[in-house]
Amino acid sequence: MDIIVKTSGEDFPSRIVQMFENVIHQGHGSLVLVFLIGIIFGGIIQYTRVDKFEKIAGFAMLKDTIVPKMLFLTVGLTSIGLYFMIEAGGAHYHIKPILWQGLIIGGTLFGIAMAILGKCPGTGPVSIAEGRIDVLVGAIGGLLGGLVFTLYYDDFFKPLMGESSGKLILTGFFPGNEHMVVLIFGVAVTLIALLIPKVEMFDEADLSRLPDDKRPDRK
Repeated sequence: MDIIVKTSGEDFPSRIVQMFENVIHQGHGSLVLVFLIGIIFGGIIQYTRVDKFEKIAGFAMLKDTIVPKMLFLTVGLTSIGLYFMIEAGGAHYHIKPILWQGLIIGGTLFGIAMAILGKCPGTGPVSIAEGRIDVLVGAIGGLLGGLVFTLYYDDFFKPLMGESSGKLILTGFFPGNEHMVVLIFGVAVTLIALLIPKVEMFDEADLSRLPDDKRPDRK
């Protein structure tokens, strides 16, 4: 019996091709559309400056509210848009089961890591593209963490995550009133984003670009 072993060099290109094929065949839209959405997302991240360490760390210290304002506004608007896109057949859900124990442990670790690194999985790649070596080191650490999670999932991490509570969504608790629930939720979350006071924490580069009358360190 002949055994064919692929080298890592031969296997890597096929994995890249498989990644693009997965995007094409999983109903996420064309590669061009995904690429354009990525460009728009990156532009919004840079415009709002949430790829700055001060934005994420400032949010953790309650000294900067740009991140929660952006998050609440995004959730409020897209929850309405996404729901009605799904109703019209233009999108579909990918609902994950609720694992309370795993969510609490993972959420705590995730929050601590975000506060230390000052980045999240969305803003990190933007910072890496800007040449931030510290974020690149963090991303490498994340890949290694993913490798450890994969290797020891069955033996350690799966029991740690606890029992599943099933796939739950908000509208499932209000049968017959789904449209109204989505509208109320979306509007309420959007209003929260608008009502959160704007507080910003600036770095030295940001302060140097502000007029003297608007610099918090000169008041």
